[in-house]
Amino acid sequence: MAIWQRNPWLGPGLVLVLGLGYALGAVWLWPGSPTEWAVAAAAMIAAGTLGYAGRVLSNRPIPRLLGYAALAWFLGAALDLILRGLFGTTNVPLTFGDLFALIAVALFWYGIIRLAPPPRGLKPRLRHIADTYVCASSLFVVVWVLWLQPLHAASGESWSTFALVLVLPVLDIFVLCGVAPLVVTAPRGQRRLAATSWAAFAVISAADLLGTFTQMTGVPALGGAESPLRVVAFALLAYLPVLAVHRVGSGHSRITGRGLYRFAPELAAAGMVAVATCVLAVHATRSPAPLAPVLPLVAGSVIALLLLRMLGLMADNFVLRRSVATWERHFHALAESTGDVILIIDAEGVVHYASPGSAESYGYRREAIVGRPVEGILHPEDLPRTAAALAAFRRGDSSGVRLRTRVAAADGTWRHTESTTTRYQRPGEPERLLVAVRDITAQVSLQEQLEHLTFHDGVTALPNRAYLEERTREIVTRGAGGHAAAIFLDLDGFTAVNDSAGHAAGDLLLTRVARRLRAAVPPGDTLARWGGDEFAVLIENVLDAKSVVDLADRLAGEVSREPFQVGDTEIALSASVGVAFADENLDSSAELLRNADVAMARAKDAGGGQVELFASHMHADVVRRLELQSELRRALADGDFTLEYQPIVDLAGSQVLGVEALLRWWRDGVLVPPDSFIGPAEESGLIVELGAWTMREAFRTVVACRASSWDIGLSVNLSARQIRSPRFVEDVAEMLAEAGLPPDRLTLEVTEEMLVEEAAETVPRLRALRELGVRLAIDDFGTGYASLVYLRQLPVDAIKIDPSFTAALGDDQTVTRLTRTIVRLGQDLGMTVVAEGIERPEQLDLLREMGCAHGQGFLVARPMSAAGVAALAEERAGRLSVAGTDA
Repeated sequence: MAIWQRNPWLGPGLVLVLGLGYALGAVWLWPGSPTEWAVAAAAMIAAGTLGYAGRVLSNRPIPRLLGYAALAWFLGAALDLILRGLFGTTNVPLTFGDLFALIAVALFWYGIIRLAPPPRGLKPRLRHIADTYVCASSLFVVVWVLWLQPLHAASGESWSTFALVLVLPVLDIFVLCGVAPLVVTAPRGQRRLAATSWAAFAVISAADLLGTFTQMTGVPALGGAESPLRVVAFALLAYLPVLAVHRVGSGHSRITGRGLYRFAPELAAAGMVAVATCVLAVHATRSPAPLAPVLPLVAGSVIALLLLRMLGLMADNFVLRRSVATWERHFHALAESTGDVILIIDAEGVVHYASPGSAESYGYRREAIVGRPVEGILHPEDLPRTAAALAAFRRGDSSGVRLRTRVAAADGTWRHTESTTTRYQRPGEPERLLVAVRDITAQVSLQEQLEHLTFHDGVTALPNRAYLEERTREIVTRGAGGHAAAIFLDLDGFTAVNDSAGHAAGDLLLTRVARRLRAAVPPGDTLARWGGDEFAVLIENVLDAKSVVDLADRLAGEVSREPFQVGDTEIALSASVGVAFADENLDSSAELLRNADVAMARAKDAGGGQVELFASHMHADVVRRLELQSELRRALADGDFTLEYQPIVDLAGSQVLGVEALLRWWRDGVLVPPDSFIGPAEESGLIVELGAWTMREAFRTVVACRASSWDIGLSVNLSARQIRSPRFVEDVAEMLAEAGLPPDRLTLEVTEEMLVEEAAETVPRLRALRELGVRLAIDDFGTGYASLVYLRQLPVDAIKIDPSFTAALGDDQTVTRLTRTIVRLGQDLGMTVVAEGIERPEQLDLLREMGCAHGQGFLVARPMSAAGVAALAEERAGRLSVAGTDA
């Protein structure tokens, strides 16, 4: 057993070699013609190749049964030759060779239905058997009338002998007729194999008929063509393994689709019946010889089967009609119950059916729609797409189409609809289109609202940033970017309005501003709200640069020409405006908008209320500022910041009363001036973290000095962004408690501009700090405006005279008188007055003469590190040698 598994070709090869050797030897040793031995050899070769293929090509659809059939034909042919050699020629209707041939036919039939399976199910198989019988009987009638009846008459044999002779040909006919329809509907990957096998069997069947003629007459039919035909048939069978290796396709599905393939058995049977009828009719008119008794039996059985098939077809038709009626009832019930409108239209667009939903949804009576073209209720702009869909249906290009169209309702309004079309055909009627129409007007309206909300601002109803960016992108994409410009506008002081009057008033103000700007922007240009208190204008067709600049000036003028009335309050605003032009080398739409934004920021940095044109250096400045902000963050993380402390001295007694913490940044060993990094830190928000770090470090240093019984105070500068941070008051309180510094020893310094521009948010928070016990001081006093108002509103403890006043003391009498007034004002209000920037002895003398109590400056004491402050603490007395004193 193992040797057969290791060598699957050994068995078929051995049989093949033995058969060939036997056949060749028999040519000389046994009687018989060479052609008969050639048939035996061909059968043996076919058996060997099919057997080999059945073992080696196990994954190929080559049933071994076909090989067994070829082997049976070989054995039958060889046995006939051997018996004739032993006993001579015998005149018997059926020989042992014929018995092997019958076995071969059975094996062949079973093998070919493995390639071309019959239909599944009892009723389909019974119909197939009936069609096979009708087809085979009709073919038998044709062969009998044209050939077998004359042959029987000429032979003079009895009916029983002739019947035995016809067993093999009749069986061939039945197998041929039964297998032919199966070959047509065979699986795709096996159809060529099945067709070749059937062709081989058809040739064998023809040879069997010729053999019958030879057996009955003793004369070789067609000049001895029987043996060559068998050689051809066995050659076809031997060729099957080659087809199996190179077969096309690998699908295993049967052909059950459209066309005549579905009716192959019925067509074959009907065709043979027609041919048989014609043959019988011709024979009846031209031949006087009566028909054999077998023909009425065959014809009667065929008629009986045909009647049964007709009854079956009528039953099937009844079931089908009932199914169609049931389906139509369900269809109409569904059409009447669904919210969609169901239409059935023909290829020309004429409506043949309309569901009741047409009256409910669109106000039409069904009679007003049925029988009329559907184009009559469609929007004119949608007609080309509808006509294209109908044309595709007429050409058979598509089975289903989805269309969005607008349909006119009976009240004259247009309804948005979505239609799904499929092919529809009732039995006996032409193919039409089934159209399901859904009203999506509400969905389209909601979608339009969502799109409007997506691309429009909810406060001003202007297009928003997303719309402007998309519009700019479209201009650049179509190559018109070189003729575009952008204007950005920012409202100066709007934040103070929002904080003081509330967000509702701020929204109302934005609406009033948008109304003025909309009236000033020419048609064709796009005005949008960029965000916050910023607006933007996109000019698509720039005629000249001057017209754009004039528009920018006009927009700024519209904002500031007269105050806005918000409730009972009049609010005066100005605007910072930036203008940027596109050129042919524009990289992206974002670049144009960014340039306008940079120009607007420059206008705002310059004090606001003006128009700035973008220049390339502006972008470079912005890049440098962004890089600087990034470096600041790294410096804070790497510990590159330090603190210096400038003493605040009692000018009368030279006593150091406190220190002011000054932030220093050492970048690569080089001290960076504070003015160059404080602004970027404020813009980026990093000033909040820097301020918190400064307070923690300064608190720790001062608390350490106070441990030596030195009642020293600390002053720290604040920025507007620090004060606006959400937990600023709580954070200061927590840091004081954590460090152990009494709140009354901390002085927080703010500028006059912070009090004026951010009053609504700044003043309440400073008042809350004052309630904690923290002292407040106004830094750079005298350089701002409206200081006296906030001295009244806010409990300030100290004012610090700006260094510009101190620097002019003794040189400018006006400044000297103003300084004297500030000192007297502070004394009258009970505030501590601190003079900053004392650098010359005459300045110190004048300040003492004016009665200024405290001072700072290089003449008094230079800034020092924390170690220097600690050294002062160790002296305990805490006194400095000040020029002009007895210290």
